[in-house]
Amino acid sequence: MAIAKAERLMNLALCLLGTRRPLSKRELRGSIEAYLEAGNDESFNRMFERDKDDLRELGLVIETVENLEGDTGYLARRDSNRLPPVSLDAEEAAALGLAAKVWQQARLAGAASGALQKLRAGGMPEAGDPYEGQHSAIEPRIPVHEAAFEPLMLACRDRRPVVFEYRKSNAARPEPRQVEPWALECWRGHWYLAGYDRDRGAERVFRLSRITGKVRSRAGKYTAEVPDVVTVRETVASWAGEGAERSALIRLRAGAGYPLRAKATAVREGSDGWDELEIPYGHGLDAWLVEFGPDVVVVEPADLRADVVDRLRAVARG
Repeated sequence: MAIAKAERLMNLALCLLGTRRPLSKRELRGSIEAYLEAGNDESFNRMFERDKDDLRELGLVIETVENLEGDTGYLARRDSNRLPPVSLDAEEAAALGLAAKVWQQARLAGAASGALQKLRAGGMPEAGDPYEGQHSAIEPRIPVHEAAFEPLMLACRDRRPVVFEYRKSNAARPEPRQVEPWALECWRGHWYLAGYDRDRGAERVFRLSRITGKVRSRAGKYTAEVPDVVTVRETVASWAGEGAERSALIRLRAGAGYPLRAKATAVREGSDGWDELEIPYGHGLDAWLVEFGPDVVVVEPADLRADVVDRLRAVARG
């Protein structure tokens, strides 16, 4: 069946590329054997619409034209479907191949592979895999387990406002949020959405694992200006506790909290099974420390200690 569909798509593409005038559905049905074998007009229309969408997804530019009589025709102009030469050197091609491997655990794996195939068809040189032949425990991967990732990625791309239920780490129940999404960023193995919160009238960062239910799109344009990529990344970094100007002193159980140890500016090993760490104190540090539960005790500052205690009490209340 896959071979039959591929042949049907190829025949449709050749018909659309080989014509100098728009072809109607009736003409296309009479030119392609698979369409002639369709049981009735309804079956043919469903098949044709699916095939047309599949060809567009593969990158074929199909124009829809109405003539003076109001009939609809279709064609794919050669000048609109001619790829410019792909001028990538071997190192650039290797970088793209490596980037595609990063997404193999995400739902973008198919799109990444398809993009590579199109680039190679356009002349991109074949590049050796820098990881080929190496059985290393470290491989480039970006895990994406949150159901909210794909709809938010598409909303960021299409600049569409969204609505979703969000549960803060110190809240017992989720709350509705109306957001104009800017970008998705991955920090410390967690995905974050940076965007403009309409209800609060300010930029906010949301951790995808705390989004509950479905992400729903909303009609309309953005009401706030979208910052450049660098600003968005700085916002996410600040929210995740990066780039902090203050320091916090914590006690960490020996053998635990390796992500905290990696961020520490100073570590003093203790003889009682606990180590003292100095770590950057930025926005969101209290939420991060709560994740380590009984393995972390905040010594100072007092406001951070109070925030962590409040969050733990909220978690205990359910």
